[in-house]
Amino acid sequence: MNNPFHKKVTCGPVAETGNAKAPAPPRSIPLHTRIVIGLAIGAGAGGGLKAILGVDSATLVWMVRHVADPVGQLFLRLLLMIVVPLVFSSLVIGVAGIGDLRRLGRVGLKSFAYTLAISAISVAIGLTLANTIRPGSRMEAGKRGAIMARYSSEAWKSERDDSEKSKSADAPLMMVVKTIVPTNPLESAARSTPDMLGVMFFALVFGLALTLVERETAAPVVALFTSVYEAVGKIIGLIMRFAPIAVACLLFSIAAQFGFGFLVGLGWFVLTVLLGLAIHMFVVYSLSVKFLSRISPLEFFRRVKVVMVTAFSTSSSNATLPTALRVSEENLGVPRAINSFVLTVGATANQNGTALYEGVTILFLAQLAGVDLSFGKQLMVVYLAILGGVGTAGVPSGSIPFIVMVLATVGLDPGLIAVVLGVDRILDMCRTVLNVVGDITAATYVAVSEGTKLLPAAN
Repeated sequence: MNNPFHKKVTCGPVAETGNAKAPAPPRSIPLHTRIVIGLAIGAGAGGGLKAILGVDSATLVWMVRHVADPVGQLFLRLLLMIVVPLVFSSLVIGVAGIGDLRRLGRVGLKSFAYTLAISAISVAIGLTLANTIRPGSRMEAGKRGAIMARYSSEAWKSERDDSEKSKSADAPLMMVVKTIVPTNPLESAARSTPDMLGVMFFALVFGLALTLVERETAAPVVALFTSVYEAVGKIIGLIMRFAPIAVACLLFSIAAQFGFGFLVGLGWFVLTVLLGLAIHMFVVYSLSVKFLSRISPLEFFRRVKVVMVTAFSTSSSNATLPTALRVSEENLGVPRAINSFVLTVGATANQNGTALYEGVTILFLAQLAGVDLSFGKQLMVVYLAILGGVGTAGVPSGSIPFIVMVLATVGLDPGLIAVVLGVDRILDMCRTVLNVVGDITAATYVAVSEGTKLLPAAN
């Protein structure tokens, strides 16, 4: 019996059947394009209205105070909200992944040592360039003064400043111990501006402890934090959908107050980051594969070009992982056991490009706000950036929450992140290439050190 409710209802023209092709659904504008559009709209509208109405216009002040700033702050607070679960779960998973250390023995140790050394080099390159070029200082004094007045406020200095005052009379080594090792990791995480040094240290210790217990016992805990990591990654994706509107509002607020002069410093920032990434890619990695992996750098880059293109287009180490696994095994001859361990852990724990970018970004924004970070605070940035390379999600824009956290940690207004959001996507694409290629250089080094002969016949 025919059901009268089971009728095919059509609205408008009926789609053709048979050999005719249905019209393709309209393609949505990519997120990075929408962010750039938001940047252009926000900066253009803010700067244009400032030129027309004047910075003291009541209308412009009302728009900034009641529309642009609240929307921008909502975005920033959403990012800050997920920093602790993101960093903690990522670090626990990354370190617990070295649970294979007992099975692979020397492989795990070599991978970990190589990751730390290369990440330290990448951050050193970034900080050296940022201190030499000083992109944040290449803006006219009036614009920098206005930015400094807004973004170097004492209001954004964390509770850590109070604890630092109490530790000022301690010996240097005691200060280091009290700064890094928390007495209560939950209290460190629960602060309005979390003590991320303490949170990261506890995450490292907790992850290492998971590698020492029975695998069956640790598996449910690792699975739990893997689920947290995946869920937080989805939250980042949802928040970043809001990014075009937030970027427009944040840039509107900045341009309405400071005009278009800040774009000069932004251009120098982009050049500094790209120069650092190029030096690390074509100098540091070339030396690594030449002397540690015993491969011709030209041959190495020729055989991994597919991975580089995939990483650039996806901006995600995790999304590039299947391609990297295949290319590393088939084109370079890395054994599958070593390949799967080093590249899988490396997709989260070995992100040299991200570490370099984070270091340059923090110094650039500090220079832009007129804050001269001391040598001690720059060492803290090095430490945080190296750990950030482990604790940053291998997804597009995964470093943004971490940078927001570091800004607050060193006493800068997290709202400064608005300055770089518009160009973050293209730099994200470039640093992801560095991240993924770094994973492969680590895999080739470990393979050669274990007696593997690389470079099969070219595919």
